[in-house]
Amino acid sequence: MKNRGGKLLTKSKFMAGLQCPRYLWIYVNEPSRIPQPDLVTQHTFDQGHEVGEIAKKLFPGGLDMSGFGFREMLSETSARLADRKPIFEAAFQCGQLYARIDILNPSGGGWDIVEVKSSTDVKDENIADVAFQRYVVERCGLTVGRCRLIHINRDYVRQGEIDPSGLLLSEDITERVFEVSGGMADMVENMLETIAGDCPDSVIGRLCDSPYGCPLKDECWANMPQHPVTGLYRIGARSDDLLKLGVTAIADIPADFMLNEKQSIQKTCVECGQPHVQSSEINKFLSGLEYPHFYLDFETFSTAIPMFDGTRPYQHIPFQYSLHTVAAPGEEAEHRYFLYQGSGDPRPEFVGALKRDLGEDGTIIVYNQGFEEGVLKKLAEAYPDYADWIKDALSRMADLLIPFRNFHYYHPAQGGSASLKQVLPALTGISYDNLEICDGQVASLKYFFAAYGGLPEAERRKVFSGLLEYCGQDTWGMVRIVGRLREISGG
Repeated sequence: MKNRGGKLLTKSKFMAGLQCPRYLWIYVNEPSRIPQPDLVTQHTFDQGHEVGEIAKKLFPGGLDMSGFGFREMLSETSARLADRKPIFEAAFQCGQLYARIDILNPSGGGWDIVEVKSSTDVKDENIADVAFQRYVVERCGLTVGRCRLIHINRDYVRQGEIDPSGLLLSEDITERVFEVSGGMADMVENMLETIAGDCPDSVIGRLCDSPYGCPLKDECWANMPQHPVTGLYRIGARSDDLLKLGVTAIADIPADFMLNEKQSIQKTCVECGQPHVQSSEINKFLSGLEYPHFYLDFETFSTAIPMFDGTRPYQHIPFQYSLHTVAAPGEEAEHRYFLYQGSGDPRPEFVGALKRDLGEDGTIIVYNQGFEEGVLKKLAEAYPDYADWIKDALSRMADLLIPFRNFHYYHPAQGGSASLKQVLPALTGISYDNLEICDGQVASLKYFFAAYGGLPEAERRKVFSGLLEYCGQDTWGMVRIVGRLREISGG
């Protein structure tokens, strides 16, 4: 293998290279251009570290290299191989290739590579990741036996202290790794040539979001039109076909390019600049809403490692709701809310307050019903005394997403999406831009840090205030959406 200046190809850079050559080149040669991880991405990393620490408990007597510096990790790993004990964060370098192994476990006369992930299954990108590790380790002279991936057991239910053997599953991925290992030498050689050459041109498409969102996407997409073909409703892989033809704008899609009914509606709206309205279908939906109207929205958080007894990994734990109630036609909406501000399990207080505020009749209007429905069903399992009431509440639900998912109303400003964050400003002009918290994932994480992360009291109060404003806007926004639909459709 040629030496091209000594710049290392690590497994994270290798994965970047699989996604995009330009991303790889900038990652290696101009790393300052890579934005720092956002709050959500950093939390994902942090959860991965927590799962990794638990996984170490499955290998008693292991030797941990993570406390050493770069050079020391390499030398210490080499020195400790003779001990024939599990090695955590084992480090290997061969020329320009460098890899750290989550767990290197002695097996027979060789070693098993054990990768740890906080996901609940094995993904294709995990196979490529481990294949690179195997390639580096074998070039350093070790014999690799099996390759395994440890991941979260989605069916694990916490009872007391975390049981590592129950929380984590180990899958043998040796054969899948072997299938891609044959092409590893060529892939590595191509990436090293990319690193040593000039920065590749931008190539945009689905690769910018697969398998992960590229941190350089905003830079590469800066010149995309207001209504790009990538925003066409459920266009999927066909967007790449259009981009290869040089078609970037929805309005420029050729007439002979087949679109489904919803995509055609979207294209027409972009071309004319006006919304699409099916008044009869909207009126049909509105006529099914019975007073009083209860506009309801939940906020939840989830963790890879379940925090409370009776919960599973990544289970949605509700901590807040906003409820706007319109008792009768023409009446003003009354706002009620719940936000748990303790440090324990919020669910008992949450479900009790919700039962008190929802009443016994009238339509419960939510946006994307499957989410609230799923949370309520889990609450019914956890608190059987509320099961009958929850069953009744579910029977009263109506999903405000329906008119927009079915394109009974579509505005070009929605960008192909029926999400509340796109529909609300397009239909009513209400924006989330000026809120302290303006995104559901960020809301969940900020709450988690405020409630369980030991923030100073002043910061906690600021977060709680932002959460009340954010969740309240969701339900007030739904009130406004129904009002606008009545105006538009004459219902």
